[in-house]
Order: sequence, then structure tokens, then C-alpha cells
Amino acid sequence: MPGPGGSAAPPDDGLLLPSVRPAALGRDAVGVPAAHGFRLLSRLPRSGCVFASTDWWWWIVPAGSDHELPWPRPVRYAPGAVVPDADRPRLINFPDGATPYTPPIPLYLVVCQLTGTAPAWV
Repeated sequence: MPGPGGSAAPPDDGLLLPSVRPAALGRDAVGVPAAHGFRLLSRLPRSGCVFASTDWWWWIVPAGSDHELPWPRPVRYAPGAVVPDADRPRLINFPDGATPYTPPIPLYLVVCQLTGTAPAWV
């Protein structure tokens, strides 16, 4: 498996995570339009693996991070980290810690702030 700068797996397999960052909690991905990518990355206290393509940036989160969290539009939530991009996102952020995950609650709150959406807990 690739390290920093790695590439994505075939679309039905989801994004390929670096082998040194096992996804023990499963993996999903939260996508935001690329125009928000750098702003979102700079506002988070900690980011896990982040993948980027021309149009979308994808943050790896634990599986089920959409449970009772209504992610605002235009955010895309991709179970299994199976992303719809045809141009295969590449890994652009390799976390310092031992986990590939971005904590979903801080990610959700910053995404809500960037999209002008009030957080909603279901």
C-alpha cells in the first residue's frame, strides 16, 4: 500500500489507506468541494488521512459517522470510503498519529460553519 502521496483503490474498494494507519473502526469518507479544502484543513485541530481530486477533498472518518448527524449540503458522505470521483483522489494529508481518522464531531462543526448551516443533532 502506498504511503504519503498514495493513490486510491478501484472505486468499489474505497479509498486505499496507508498500511501504517489501520482502520480498525471501519472507514467512511466525508467529501467537501475543493474550494473549501484548505480552509477546512486549516481550521481542524487534527486531521487524519485526507484525499483530494480536482473537485473534491475527502476526510476519512470512522464507519457510521453519519449516524444521527445530518451532514449539510453540499457535503457528500461516502460509506466504505467509496467515492464517486472518476479521477481517483490522491492522499494529500498523512496524519502524525497512529490513526487514519479525522474526529467526526469537530469535522462536522467546521463543515457546518463553512456552509452556513446550523448544526443539527438527530
